[in-house]
Amino acid sequence: MTDISRKRNFCIIAHIDHGKSTLADRFIEKACIVDRRDFQNQILDNMDIERERGITIKSQAVTIPYAARDGTAYELNFVDTPGHVDFSYEVSRAIASSEGALLLIDAAQGVESQTLSNMYLALEHDLTILPVVNKIDLPSADVPAVKRQLEHDLGLDPGDAVLVSAKTGQGIDELLEAIVARFPAPAADAEARALIFDCHYDPYRGVVVHLRVFGGTFKTGDGVRFMHNGADYKVENAGVFRVRLDDTGILSAGDVGYIIAGIKTVSDVRVGDTVTLSEIPASAPLPGFKEVKPVVFSSIYPIDSNDYEELKDSIEKLSLNDASLVYEKDSSVALGHGFRCGFLGLLHLEVVEERLERDFGQAVIFTAPSVRYDVTLTGGETVPVDNPADYPDQSRVASVREPYIRASIITPAAYLGSIIALCTEKRGEQTNMQYLDEKRVELTYEMPLAEVLFDFYDRLKSYSRGYASFDYEVTGSRDTDLAKVDILINGKSVDALSQLTFKGNAQEKARQVCERLKGEIARQQFKIAIQGAIGSQIIARETVNPLRKDVLAKCYGGDITRKRKLLEKQKEGKKRMKMVGNVELPQSAFLAVLKAKE
Repeated sequence: MTDISRKRNFCIIAHIDHGKSTLADRFIEKACIVDRRDFQNQILDNMDIERERGITIKSQAVTIPYAARDGTAYELNFVDTPGHVDFSYEVSRAIASSEGALLLIDAAQGVESQTLSNMYLALEHDLTILPVVNKIDLPSADVPAVKRQLEHDLGLDPGDAVLVSAKTGQGIDELLEAIVARFPAPAADAEARALIFDCHYDPYRGVVVHLRVFGGTFKTGDGVRFMHNGADYKVENAGVFRVRLDDTGILSAGDVGYIIAGIKTVSDVRVGDTVTLSEIPASAPLPGFKEVKPVVFSSIYPIDSNDYEELKDSIEKLSLNDASLVYEKDSSVALGHGFRCGFLGLLHLEVVEERLERDFGQAVIFTAPSVRYDVTLTGGETVPVDNPADYPDQSRVASVREPYIRASIITPAAYLGSIIALCTEKRGEQTNMQYLDEKRVELTYEMPLAEVLFDFYDRLKSYSRGYASFDYEVTGSRDTDLAKVDILINGKSVDALSQLTFKGNAQEKARQVCERLKGEIARQQFKIAIQGAIGSQIIARETVNPLRKDVLAKCYGGDITRKRKLLEKQKEGKKRMKMVGNVELPQSAFLAVLKAKE
């Protein structure tokens, strides 16, 4: 379609599990762009892990035709976005490529924390927001209460809300009419510019770059320039997404589509970058480009050290489709060669782990996740440290700063006490508490990012019976008292088990690790000491008792001195054995340390 006034660009945003992908299914079904026999639920979630967990990991764009009731033909470009806080960078890119946003709210759950943060993200980009109350077919749906929350929590007019059931298709026609009536048509820029909001790797064609065109036209054969890295390419294919790639040969102002330009690796493409024509380049890039920054770091090692080359190939292939995965080579005395990786959050780490095991058949071990600390040395130099192995000697450390987050928690008032206790235990400082209505409370806490890495989310869900919702953003860093906890087995340090932790929690963390290792290490002929230490100070200890070989079995009576002589000889042998004996750590020991408390 060439008439820009008949195009509508919007994204679907919501809290996790409020029905974004199911609503996208209904739009695709109405447009009849997929054969009935090929249609399946959550058609845009093309990874097995997305389907099993019921989450969207990667944004998906689709172009559909729509004939309005007044007979006008429209072209709707929409992006189905992830709901989890780890992938909020993907959401911000999708929002930057749209003029409108469908804000989905579950009729049974109401407004949750990610609903709020996504709405503020949309308002920052001056998007027109259309509230949509979904799941109205559920027996537990409370539409009047959700409309009150719309007005009170979000400041939106409840009269504008469209009531739908994405599962049954009820209200979808009214929603499509509201989209063409309320969302503005895109405006055309004077210069040829397009925003890269995503990309994926095709093994036969190279990188497929997802674009929103703001001005000019991009067609097959044109020379294009990526303004961030200054690289020039020639467009081989251009087209739009109709679930599959549909080669139209041209993209004009207002279009959402793709180009293929013989780009070999995803790392050459920066999401948020501006594409312009090589011959007539734009004077300035589109605003809003920022590098994606990993916040959680962990090392990956193959269970069998002979599989290192295979793991290297697998990570390279995985990073082709996941530009936010940052990795570099790493090595450990205990686990051999591996990779130090940066992730957007714990869910991202889990997804990478599962994809390595499933898609590439890799058996891997992940070390305990850590955050990046800024360590100022006594000489005045500041170095970033995310790996315990790189932490300098305590005598050289002047001060340490750790990243802090602003956490927003919306919970039913009945669970308030236990959630406040949990946040306080995690060194949180309450900055705000607001009753949204007589049943729900919004809590705002400033807390260290390192404290929410391990079991915070699981405990929050169990304390609130699944009703509390959690959202966070990294706000900056603060001074902290950091300690490196080493784990010693038989007096030898195991580098892969070392952790950086707040000094006040060090003893408890060390005791937990020692207790778990005690259950995993096989008994030997000598006593094995498992110790947690900060520097030379031992702060926790467990002992694996020795197996006793009965050296007196051959003595049938006789003098006591003969028995004592045998026992003394055994004692000397065990002392010598302890000095030269090596304790083998099973792979299960590393996994046991990472598991949350049973």
